Amino acid sequence: MINNLNIKPDIKLSVKQTFGIDSEIEVEAFSKKNDYVPEIDKNYIFDRDTTLAILSGFSFNKRVLVQGYHGTGKSTHIEQVAARLNWPCIRINLDSHVSRIDLIGKDAIVLKDGKQITEFQDGILPWAYSNPVALVFDEYDAGRPDVMFVIQRILETEGKLTLLDQSRVIKPNQYFRLFGTANTVGLGDTSGLYHGTQQINQGQMDRWNIVTILNYLSNDEEEKIILSKLKKINNKNGKEIVKSMVATADLSRAGFMNGDISTVMSPRTVLTWAENYIIFNDVEYAFKLSFLNRCDELERPIIEEYFQRSFGIDISDAKVVNVKE
Repeated sequence: MINNLNIKPDIKLSVKQTFGIDSEIEVEAFSKKNDYVPEIDKNYIFDRDTTLAILSGFSFNKRVLVQGYHGTGKSTHIEQVAARLNWPCIRINLDSHVSRIDLIGKDAIVLKDGKQITEFQDGILPWAYSNPVALVFDEYDAGRPDVMFVIQRILETEGKLTLLDQSRVIKPNQYFRLFGTANTVGLGDTSGLYHGTQQINQGQMDRWNIVTILNYLSNDEEEKIILSKLKKINNKNGKEIVKSMVATADLSRAGFMNGDISTVMSPRTVLTWAENYIIFNDVEYAFKLSFLNRCDELERPIIEEYFQRSFGIDISDAKVVNVKE
Protein backbone atom coordinates (compact mmCIF):
# COMPACT_ATOMS: atom_id res chain seq x y z
CA MET A 1 0.00 0.00 0.00
CA ILE A 2 2.64 2.48 -1.07
CA ASN A 3 1.05 4.19 -4.03
CA ASN A 4 -1.48 6.93 -3.45
CA LEU A 5 -4.88 6.63 -5.07
CA ASN A 6 -5.31 9.70 -7.25
CA ILE A 7 -9.03 9.26 -7.71
CA LYS A 8 -12.23 10.90 -6.52
CA PRO A 9 -15.96 10.15 -6.87
CA ASP A 10 -17.12 10.97 -10.38
CA ILE A 11 -20.69 9.64 -10.56
CA LYS A 12 -23.89 9.61 -8.50
CA LEU A 13 -26.00 6.52 -7.82
CA SER A 14 -29.66 6.21 -6.88
CA VAL A 15 -30.15 4.58 -3.47
CA LYS A 16 -33.43 3.07 -4.67
CA GLN A 17 -31.89 1.44 -7.76
CA THR A 18 -28.59 0.42 -6.17
CA PHE A 19 -29.73 -0.85 -2.76
CA GLY A 20 -33.45 -1.52 -3.26
CA ILE A 21 -34.36 0.96 -0.52
CA ASP A 22 -37.27 3.35 -0.95
CA SER A 23 -35.38 6.64 -0.87
CA GLU A 24 -34.84 9.51 -3.29
CA ILE A 25 -31.27 10.07 -2.08
CA GLU A 26 -28.38 9.97 -4.54
CA VAL A 27 -24.86 9.14 -3.34
CA GLU A 28 -21.44 9.88 -4.77
CA ALA A 29 -19.53 6.90 -6.13
CA PHE A 30 -16.58 5.90 -8.28
CA SER A 31 -17.15 4.77 -11.85
CA LYS A 32 -14.14 2.44 -11.86
CA LYS A 33 -13.19 -0.36 -9.48
CA ASN A 34 -9.67 -0.88 -8.11
CA ASP A 35 -7.91 -3.56 -6.05
CA TYR A 36 -9.11 -2.12 -2.73
CA VAL A 37 -12.81 -2.32 -3.58
CA PRO A 38 -14.59 -5.37 -2.02
CA GLU A 39 -16.30 -7.93 -4.24
CA ILE A 40 -20.07 -7.59 -4.66
CA ASP A 41 -22.27 -10.30 -3.14
CA LYS A 42 -25.29 -10.24 -5.43
CA ASN A 43 -27.40 -12.14 -2.89
CA TYR A 44 -26.75 -9.71 -0.06
CA ILE A 45 -29.84 -8.26 1.66
CA PHE A 46 -29.50 -4.72 2.99
CA ASP A 47 -31.05 -3.61 6.26
CA ARG A 48 -32.73 -0.28 5.54
CA ASP A 49 -31.77 1.67 8.67
CA THR A 50 -28.19 0.42 8.77
CA THR A 51 -27.69 1.05 5.05
CA LEU A 52 -28.95 4.64 5.28
CA ALA A 53 -26.66 5.26 8.28
CA ILE A 54 -23.65 3.90 6.40
CA LEU A 55 -24.55 5.87 3.27
CA SER A 56 -24.68 9.06 5.34
CA GLY A 57 -21.11 8.27 6.35
CA PHE A 58 -20.04 8.07 2.73
CA SER A 59 -22.10 11.03 1.50
CA PHE A 60 -21.65 13.49 4.37
CA ASN A 61 -18.35 12.32 5.90
CA LYS A 62 -19.96 11.20 9.15
CA ARG A 63 -18.20 8.82 11.53
CA VAL A 64 -20.49 5.78 11.75
CA LEU A 65 -20.37 3.04 14.40
CA VAL A 66 -22.35 -0.16 13.74
CA GLN A 67 -23.21 -2.07 16.91
CA GLY A 68 -24.74 -5.53 17.14
CA TYR A 69 -24.42 -9.12 18.27
CA HIS A 70 -21.77 -11.45 16.89
CA GLY A 71 -22.53 -12.71 13.40
CA THR A 72 -25.08 -10.06 12.38
CA GLY A 73 -22.82 -9.00 9.50
CA LYS A 74 -21.75 -5.55 10.69
CA SER A 75 -18.47 -5.36 8.77
CA THR A 76 -19.90 -7.13 5.75
CA HIS A 77 -22.69 -4.57 5.58
CA ILE A 78 -20.19 -1.72 5.33
CA GLU A 79 -18.14 -3.65 2.76
CA GLN A 80 -21.15 -4.39 0.58
CA VAL A 81 -22.17 -0.72 0.55
CA ALA A 82 -18.59 0.22 -0.37
CA ALA A 83 -18.55 -2.47 -3.08
CA ARG A 84 -21.55 -0.97 -4.83
CA LEU A 85 -20.06 2.52 -4.63
CA ASN A 86 -16.68 1.22 -5.90
CA TRP A 87 -15.23 2.92 -2.82
CA PRO A 88 -11.83 1.53 -1.70
CA CYS A 89 -12.31 -0.14 1.68
CA ILE A 90 -9.79 -1.44 4.24
CA ARG A 91 -10.69 -3.46 7.34
CA ILE A 92 -8.54 -3.58 10.49
CA ASN A 93 -9.40 -5.94 13.34
CA LEU A 94 -8.56 -4.19 16.62
CA ASP A 95 -7.60 -7.27 18.60
CA SER A 96 -5.19 -7.09 21.53
CA HIS A 97 -2.18 -7.65 19.25
CA VAL A 98 -2.70 -4.48 17.19
CA SER A 99 -0.56 -1.69 18.63
CA ARG A 100 0.02 2.00 17.96
CA ILE A 101 3.15 1.09 15.96
CA ASP A 102 1.10 -1.17 13.66
CA LEU A 103 -1.21 1.72 12.82
CA ILE A 104 1.24 4.63 12.67
CA GLY A 105 4.39 2.92 11.37
CA LYS A 106 7.94 2.23 12.54
CA ASP A 107 11.58 2.48 11.58
CA ALA A 108 12.71 -0.28 9.26
CA ILE A 109 15.97 -1.23 7.56
CA VAL A 110 15.72 -0.72 3.80
CA LEU A 111 18.13 -1.00 0.88
CA LYS A 112 18.81 2.31 -0.88
CA ASP A 113 21.51 2.92 -3.49
CA GLY A 114 23.11 -0.35 -2.49
CA LYS A 115 23.28 0.61 1.18
CA GLN A 116 21.27 -0.45 4.19
CA ILE A 117 19.68 2.51 5.93
CA THR A 118 17.07 3.02 8.60
CA GLU A 119 13.92 4.63 7.25
CA PHE A 120 10.48 5.26 8.72
CA GLN A 121 7.82 3.10 7.08
CA ASP A 122 4.25 4.42 7.33
CA GLY A 123 1.64 2.13 8.80
CA ILE A 124 -1.82 1.62 7.36
CA LEU A 125 -3.34 4.67 9.07
CA PRO A 126 -1.28 7.49 7.48
CA TRP A 127 -1.76 5.93 4.05
CA ALA A 128 -5.52 5.47 4.45
CA TYR A 129 -5.98 8.92 5.99
CA SER A 130 -4.40 10.62 3.01
CA ASN A 131 -6.33 8.62 0.40
CA PRO A 132 -9.99 8.22 -0.69
CA VAL A 133 -10.43 5.13 1.46
CA ALA A 134 -13.17 3.86 3.76
CA LEU A 135 -11.34 2.58 6.84
CA VAL A 136 -13.26 0.09 9.01
CA PHE A 137 -12.17 -0.69 12.56
CA ASP A 138 -13.56 -4.12 13.44
CA GLU A 139 -14.12 -4.98 17.11
CA TYR A 140 -13.66 -1.32 17.98
CA ASP A 141 -14.56 -1.96 21.62
CA ALA A 142 -11.69 -4.47 21.99
CA GLY A 143 -8.88 -2.07 21.06
CA ARG A 144 -5.93 -1.34 23.33
CA PRO A 145 -5.80 2.05 25.11
CA ASP A 146 -2.77 3.26 23.12
CA VAL A 147 -4.59 2.40 19.89
CA MET A 148 -7.79 4.13 20.99
CA PHE A 149 -5.99 7.41 21.57
CA VAL A 150 -4.53 7.24 18.07
CA ILE A 151 -8.00 6.70 16.63
CA GLN A 152 -9.37 9.60 18.66
CA ARG A 153 -7.20 11.96 16.61
CA ILE A 154 -8.98 11.07 13.39
CA LEU A 155 -12.53 10.84 14.72
CA GLU A 156 -12.87 14.58 14.19
CA THR A 157 -13.83 15.06 10.54
CA GLU A 158 -11.55 18.11 10.29
CA GLY A 159 -8.88 16.59 12.53
CA LYS A 160 -5.27 16.14 11.51
CA LEU A 161 -3.05 13.15 12.20
CA THR A 162 0.11 14.34 13.96
CA LEU A 163 3.14 12.02 13.91
CA LEU A 164 5.30 13.40 16.72
CA ASP A 165 8.32 11.19 16.06
CA GLN A 166 8.29 12.29 12.41
CA SER A 167 7.38 15.94 12.97
CA ARG A 168 4.65 15.46 10.37
CA VAL A 169 1.06 16.59 10.23
CA ILE A 170 -1.18 14.69 7.82
CA LYS A 171 -4.36 16.28 6.55
CA PRO A 172 -7.26 13.97 5.73
CA ASN A 173 -8.13 13.26 2.13
CA GLN A 174 -11.44 14.88 1.19
CA TYR A 175 -12.90 11.42 0.57
CA PHE A 176 -11.45 9.55 3.53
CA ARG A 177 -14.24 7.86 5.50
CA LEU A 178 -14.18 6.17 8.91
CA PHE A 179 -16.41 3.38 10.22
CA GLY A 180 -16.33 1.10 13.24
CA THR A 181 -18.08 -2.08 14.38
CA ALA A 182 -18.62 -3.16 17.97
CA ASN A 183 -20.50 -5.71 20.05
CA THR A 184 -21.15 -3.16 22.80
CA VAL A 185 -21.75 0.60 22.88
CA GLY A 186 -18.63 1.52 24.83
CA LEU A 187 -19.79 0.41 28.27
CA GLY A 188 -17.69 -2.75 28.38
CA ASP A 189 -18.93 -6.32 28.84
CA THR A 190 -22.06 -5.62 30.90
CA SER A 191 -23.80 -8.82 29.72
CA GLY A 192 -20.98 -11.33 30.19
CA LEU A 193 -21.20 -12.29 26.51
CA TYR A 194 -18.13 -10.46 25.20
CA HIS A 195 -15.02 -10.98 27.30
CA GLY A 196 -12.16 -8.72 26.31
CA THR A 197 -14.24 -5.69 25.36
CA GLN A 198 -13.18 -2.42 26.93
CA GLN A 199 -15.01 0.50 28.41
CA ILE A 200 -14.51 3.37 25.98
CA ASN A 201 -13.89 6.96 27.00
CA GLN A 202 -17.25 8.73 26.58
CA GLY A 203 -15.46 11.71 25.06
CA GLN A 204 -14.39 9.37 22.29
CA MET A 205 -17.83 7.81 21.93
CA ASP A 206 -19.28 11.31 21.48
CA ARG A 207 -17.11 11.75 18.41
CA TRP A 208 -18.98 9.02 16.56
CA ASN A 209 -21.61 11.07 14.72
CA ILE A 210 -23.94 8.13 14.08
CA VAL A 211 -24.44 4.90 16.05
CA THR A 212 -26.69 2.34 14.37
CA ILE A 213 -27.77 -1.10 15.60
CA LEU A 214 -27.81 -4.12 13.29
CA ASN A 215 -29.82 -7.15 14.36
CA TYR A 216 -30.10 -10.62 12.84
CA LEU A 217 -32.10 -11.06 9.65
CA SER A 218 -35.62 -12.41 9.81
CA ASN A 219 -35.89 -16.17 9.35
CA ASP A 220 -37.48 -15.81 5.91
CA GLU A 221 -34.70 -13.53 4.64
CA GLU A 222 -31.98 -15.80 6.00
CA GLU A 223 -33.57 -18.83 4.32
CA LYS A 224 -33.73 -16.97 0.99
CA ILE A 225 -30.03 -16.09 1.17
CA ILE A 226 -28.96 -19.68 1.89
CA LEU A 227 -31.14 -21.11 -0.87
CA SER A 228 -29.94 -18.48 -3.36
CA LYS A 229 -26.32 -19.42 -2.62
CA LEU A 230 -26.88 -23.19 -2.61
CA LYS A 231 -28.94 -24.04 -5.69
CA LYS A 232 -28.55 -27.78 -5.09
CA ILE A 233 -30.95 -27.72 -2.13
CA ASN A 234 -33.28 -25.08 -3.53
CA ASN A 235 -36.12 -27.58 -3.84
CA LYS A 236 -39.11 -28.63 -1.75
CA ASN A 237 -37.18 -31.00 0.49
CA GLY A 238 -34.17 -28.67 0.79
CA LYS A 239 -36.37 -25.71 1.76
CA GLU A 240 -37.82 -27.68 4.68
CA ILE A 241 -34.33 -28.63 5.87
CA VAL A 242 -33.05 -25.04 5.60
CA LYS A 243 -36.13 -23.75 7.42
CA SER A 244 -35.36 -26.07 10.34
CA MET A 245 -31.67 -25.07 10.26
CA VAL A 246 -32.55 -21.39 10.55
CA ALA A 247 -35.06 -22.17 13.32
CA THR A 248 -32.26 -23.95 15.24
CA ALA A 249 -30.02 -20.92 14.76
CA ASP A 250 -32.79 -18.61 15.95
CA LEU A 251 -33.15 -20.61 19.17
CA SER A 252 -29.38 -20.50 19.72
CA ARG A 253 -29.40 -16.70 19.34
CA ALA A 254 -32.21 -16.33 21.85
CA GLY A 255 -30.31 -18.62 24.23
CA PHE A 256 -27.12 -16.60 23.70
CA MET A 257 -28.88 -13.31 24.43
CA ASN A 258 -30.42 -14.80 27.58
CA GLY A 259 -27.05 -16.11 28.75
CA ASP A 260 -28.07 -19.79 28.49
CA ILE A 261 -25.22 -20.63 26.09
CA SER A 262 -21.91 -18.93 25.29
CA THR A 263 -21.68 -19.80 21.57
CA VAL A 264 -24.07 -18.37 19.01
CA MET A 265 -24.92 -19.71 15.57
CA SER A 266 -24.28 -16.87 13.13
CA PRO A 267 -25.74 -16.72 9.60
CA ARG A 268 -22.27 -17.72 8.39
CA THR A 269 -22.44 -20.87 10.52
CA VAL A 270 -25.88 -21.77 9.16
CA LEU A 271 -24.54 -21.43 5.61
CA THR A 272 -21.59 -23.67 6.51
CA TRP A 273 -24.01 -26.21 8.01
CA ALA A 274 -26.02 -26.25 4.78
CA GLU A 275 -22.84 -26.63 2.71
CA ASN A 276 -21.66 -29.54 4.89
CA TYR A 277 -25.11 -31.07 4.64
CA ILE A 278 -24.70 -31.15 0.86
CA ILE A 279 -21.25 -32.74 1.21
CA PHE A 280 -22.18 -35.44 3.74
CA ASN A 281 -25.88 -35.84 2.95
CA ASP A 282 -26.54 -36.07 6.69
CA VAL A 283 -28.13 -33.16 8.56
CA GLU A 284 -27.10 -34.36 12.05
CA TYR A 285 -23.47 -35.08 11.16
CA ALA A 286 -23.20 -31.73 9.36
CA PHE A 287 -24.65 -30.01 12.44
CA LYS A 288 -22.03 -31.59 14.69
CA LEU A 289 -19.18 -30.63 12.38
CA SER A 290 -20.41 -27.10 11.76
CA PHE A 291 -21.51 -26.04 15.22
CA LEU A 292 -22.09 -28.55 18.01
CA ASN A 293 -18.46 -29.74 18.31
CA ARG A 294 -17.22 -26.20 18.96
CA CYS A 295 -19.65 -25.63 21.84
CA ASP A 296 -18.96 -26.05 25.55
CA GLU A 297 -19.52 -29.67 26.54
CA LEU A 298 -21.82 -28.66 29.39
CA GLU A 299 -23.98 -26.62 27.00
CA ARG A 300 -24.36 -29.28 24.31
CA PRO A 301 -27.56 -30.81 25.79
CA ILE A 302 -29.23 -27.37 25.51
CA ILE A 303 -28.10 -27.01 21.90
CA GLU A 304 -29.20 -30.56 21.07
CA GLU A 305 -32.62 -29.59 22.44
CA TYR A 306 -32.71 -26.67 19.98
CA PHE A 307 -32.06 -29.18 17.19
CA GLN A 308 -34.80 -31.48 18.48
CA ARG A 309 -37.36 -28.66 18.72
CA SER A 310 -36.61 -27.46 15.18
CA PHE A 311 -36.41 -30.81 13.39
CA GLY A 312 -38.91 -32.71 15.56
CA ILE A 313 -36.43 -35.53 16.20
CA ASP A 314 -33.69 -36.27 18.75
CA ILE A 315 -30.25 -35.62 17.41
CA SER A 316 -29.28 -39.28 17.85
CA ASP A 317 -32.29 -40.27 15.69
CA ALA A 318 -31.56 -37.86 12.82
CA LYS A 319 -31.59 -39.70 9.53
CA VAL A 320 -29.70 -39.13 6.33
CA VAL A 321 -31.81 -37.04 3.97
CA ASN A 322 -31.18 -37.19 0.24
CA VAL A 323 -30.44 -33.69 -1.06
CA LYS A 324 -31.49 -34.71 -4.58
CA GLU A 325 -35.09 -35.27 -3.60
